[in-house]
Amino acid sequence: MSISVLENVAIVLCRPKYAGNVGSAARGAMNMGIERLVVVGGKDLNPQEMKQMSTHFAAPLIDNIVYCETVEEALADFGFAVGTTARLGNARGPALSPREAAQKVAAAIENNDCALLFGPEDTGLTNEELRLCHAVASIPSSPRFRSLNLSQAVMIMCYEVFLAAGGERKRFMPQLATSSELEGMYGQISELLQRIGFLNPENPEYWMMHLRRLLARTELQSKEVKIIRGICRQLAWYAENKKT
Repeated sequence: MSISVLENVAIVLCRPKYAGNVGSAARGAMNMGIERLVVVGGKDLNPQEMKQMSTHFAAPLIDNIVYCETVEEALADFGFAVGTTARLGNARGPALSPREAAQKVAAAIENNDCALLFGPEDTGLTNEELRLCHAVASIPSSPRFRSLNLSQAVMIMCYEVFLAAGGERKRFMPQLATSSELEGMYGQISELLQRIGFLNPENPEYWMMHLRRLLARTELQSKEVKIIRGICRQLAWYAENKKT
């Protein structure tokens, strides 16, 4: 696989707290051939401080940062997104190693824009933000000191993607549905399942979390999302007319 496909990969930093970390992350990404940087929030961070840490070589990444207000907006057009977390648990889903996650990115990269999502330095990504991702990755570290600097985490993930993209492709992954298409589908499924009494309206996300994981494993394409949404519309129509 040609390294040029790394043009389809972007680093997405969610609410970074320190300009220096953004600059260092940009430098690490550039070292590994990744030249797209998206920042959620953070418009008040000092560009000069970012460039000081990015060095002149990676300064174009800082100049071309795409700023978004929310993670949902940032991921909307990506066909495959990997969220990173140090905190594990059932609500966060099964976590891949960086190498496993990179192999999935390498399989998707030729036909899909891919995002590597990183949370704030102090709190990391929320459960809701991780639900927007197709896969979750966690970087192993010593139990005596688990915390990684944001730029270190970015460098490790970029390195693994760089290796995976440059080697023999494990399998082919077609063009996938974008995050915005999937979120529209999940919203429609949730609304339908609440209407027919399958989901508890007080806590619909409990079962939706499991449905998200199930459907994420199928790697849905746009046309398949449209089919599912069409089925939901038909079921909703039938449920409404059955009452009358």
